[in-house]
Amino acid sequence: MSGPSLRKKQPHHAIHEGGLSGAVQKTDQLKQSMQIKDNQKIEACIQDLVDYWETRILSHADAEEEEGGLYYEIAHNQPDKKEDIMQLTRDHDILRILVRQIKEEAETTNDYGHILNKFNALMIVNEIHSRDEERLLEE
Repeated sequence: MSGPSLRKKQPHHAIHEGGLSGAVQKTDQLKQSMQIKDNQKIEACIQDLVDYWETRILSHADAEEEEGGLYYEIAHNQPDKKEDIMQLTRDHDILRILVRQIKEEAETTNDYGHILNKFNALMIVNEIHSRDEERLLEE
């Protein structure tokens, strides 16, 4: 079940900002490792970023989507918002797809620039998603 901080706009915004801030910092570390061309450090940064997205961002998405969670409550209490909830859930699916692709590519390629592009795409989708989601929340 979702906690009260998921239901209110300001605390939820703080969760989103904290998550994005961590992703930006870790992505910057990956970029620095790529500049010095340290493949071992690059691979460690990629793994760290994947773990971060899974444990911080995607676990938050899972909590929002679970039965009795935030999305269930909004859809149940505000039937006119069901389309919005479907779009937000699709955003989560896109984030999951990108993380899965990154994991697969990290095991099969050393095209680190392409992987970095996918991490950047994750941040863009997540930022847009967060603002859309926050518009649905109570003040």
